[in-house]
Amino acid sequence: MRQVCSGVLAMALTLLLAACVSVPPENDGREPRAVSEPADPERRASVRMELASAYFARGQATTALDEVNIALQAKPDLPEAYNLRGLIYASLGDAQLAEENFRRALQLSPRNADTLHNYGWLLCQQRRFAESELQFNAALAQPSYRGASRTLLAQGVCQARAGAWPEAERSLTRSYELDPSNPATAFNLSDVLYRRGEYTRARFYLQRVNSVREQSNAQSLWLAVRIEHRLGNEAGVRDYGRQLRDRFPQSPEALRLQQGSFDE
Repeated sequence: MRQVCSGVLAMALTLLLAACVSVPPENDGREPRAVSEPADPERRASVRMELASAYFARGQATTALDEVNIALQAKPDLPEAYNLRGLIYASLGDAQLAEENFRRALQLSPRNADTLHNYGWLLCQQRRFAESELQFNAALAQPSYRGASRTLLAQGVCQARAGAWPEAERSLTRSYELDPSNPATAFNLSDVLYRRGEYTRARFYLQRVNSVREQSNAQSLWLAVRIEHRLGNEAGVRDYGRQLRDRFPQSPEALRLQQGSFDE
């Protein structure tokens, strides 16, 4: 069974909840198949969780919620179900129910790093930064945690939102060291360095994003324009500005470029 992680390129210091969900390989990219109901409660819960994960990965949150609820009817003490239900409620914009489910999942499995990460990000979204920091640190403290780079990325984004720039730089640098291929980490680290006045270093990390067309967007190109402006490189300003206007002419960033609002 392969693992699919939800997440997006964090170009404006934003990050979606990230969690790995199991997707049955025979259903990859296709509508999850109807299944016969196993008699054993544990197996029934497992089947329903696979379906819920598959539906959620496809963006069918309400159907996924139905499947999770059936799984919990079969096995009410399943922490993975509460974690997934928390993610689903978060995606539906219900922060209160999302928090209730993450807290219940942690009651059942206090050291589950994925749940700690997800709960930490939910708290960050609510600007409860101190509480969020505790959850991220708890996730990172788990032995053999394989998602440390994404948790450090989320932690760094939250620290930046809180204005804790040195801490954000440290977290994002550690995330980059663990996973230098992640464009979200490179962008966010570049953004933090720009805000700290480290323009040459910011340029280095951002070039890793903008050098691959599929990874760049209006936000990354606009940040590049601002970095080159700060460095006094007018040729760079013109080059990135041309790319921004040609590729994203209707974007807010293109409007700022037109207005010369480099410091906004």
